[in-house]
Amino acid sequence: MTADHPSPDVPAISAPAARGPGRLRRRWARALATAEAGMSTAEYAVGTVAACAFAAVLYRVVTGGSVVTALGDLVDSALGVLS
Repeated sequence: MTADHPSPDVPAISAPAARGPGRLRRRWARALATAEAGMSTAEYAVGTVAACAFAAVLYRVVTGGSVVTALGDLVDSALGVLS
């Protein structure tokens, strides 16, 4: 960006005001306003890892012997009712 066309996100500061006591306050406010730019990506990454871990645990439970036996018995009884 040029001096004639400043970024819309950053307020224009005149040269004398930039050296005043409020400069640090303005810089801190600007830093706080943009500090969480990457948060959504990190949250999605954690959510994806948690979902994969839950899917792995669920797969292990469903493919375990007792669950497969229970599901087989349920299908057998449902087919017995239909015939």
